[in-house]
Amino acid sequence: MDILLQQIINGLVLGSMYALIALGYTMVYGIINLINFAHGEVLMVGALTSWTIIGLMKDGMPNTPGWLILLIALIIACVVAATLNFVIEKVAYRPLRNSPKLAPLITAIGMSILLQTLAMIIWKPTNKAYPTLLPSDPIHLGGAVISPTQVMILSVTAFSLVVLMWLVNYTKLGRAMRATAENPRVAALMGIRPDMVISATFIIGAVLAAIAGVMYASNYGIAQHAMGFLPGLKAFTAAVFGGIGNLAGAVVGGILLGLIEAIGSGYIGTLTGGVLGSNYSDIFAFIVLIAMLTLRPSGLLGERVADRA
Repeated sequence: MDILLQQIINGLVLGSMYALIALGYTMVYGIINLINFAHGEVLMVGALTSWTIIGLMKDGMPNTPGWLILLIALIIACVVAATLNFVIEKVAYRPLRNSPKLAPLITAIGMSILLQTLAMIIWKPTNKAYPTLLPSDPIHLGGAVISPTQVMILSVTAFSLVVLMWLVNYTKLGRAMRATAENPRVAALMGIRPDMVISATFIIGAVLAAIAGVMYASNYGIAQHAMGFLPGLKAFTAAVFGGIGNLAGAVVGGILLGLIEAIGSGYIGTLTGGVLGSNYSDIFAFIVLIAMLTLRPSGLLGERVADRA
C-alpha cells in the first residue's frame, strides 16, 4: 500500500507537468487545427534559459534566497519562451495557414529539429545539472514521501490552471479565443482580430510550456537540448487521451497519463516477472495513445465533430 501511495504522489506530480504541456497543444489545435510538434522544444528552451539565469544569479548574487532565484529564472524563462513562440507562429505557421494541412505539420517537425540544433549550438550537447534551490527535507505522508520540489510543482501547476481557466472563461481575450475557435470568419466580422488571438494563444501555450520545463528540470535535476522531445510526445498523448481541443480534457488526460505511467512503472517488474524494469515505463504512455486512437479517437471528453472547412 505504501508503494501504491508513493506512486500516486509521483503520478500526480508527473501528470501535472503533462497537463501544462498538453494545454499548449490543445489550445493551438482548438484555434487553428494545428498540432505544434515544436511545443516540446519550447519547454526545453524555457528549462535551459532558467538554468542559465540560475547560474548567473548564483555567481553574481550568491546570497540571494534559492526560491527567489528560481522565481526570477522562471519569469525570464516564460518571457523568452513566449517571445520565441510568437516568432515561430508569425514566421513559420502564419504564412501556411491556408495551405494543405500537411504543410504546417511538416513545418512544425522541421521547427522542432531546428530548435534542438540551435540549443546544441548555444548550450552545447551535454547534460546540465539543474541545481536544487529548495530545501531537500522530505515531507512524510503515511508511508510515502513528497519533496518540497514536488509540492512546488503541484502548487505552481494548480495556480497556473486556475489563472488559465479564469483567463479563458472570464476575460475579453478568453471570449475572443472561444469565438475564434468556433468560427474565425464570424469572429472577424464581430470585430475580433483572429491573428492577434492566435498569437496570444501561442504566447499562453509557451508560458505554460516554460513553467512545465522549469518544473521538469527541477524535479529530475537535469536539463539538456533534447529534454523536450519525450515529455512533448507524452503530453500530446495526454491531449489526445483527454480530447484534443478540450482544455479540461488536456488536464484530465495529463493527470491520468501521469498516474498510469507512475503506477505502471512501480509494478512493471511484478507484471512481467522481472523481465522489464521501471526504465520501460514509457511504454504505458504509448499503449494509451494506441488504445485511445483505436477505441475512441475523439478522446475522453472530446466531441465527434466534422473537420472545419
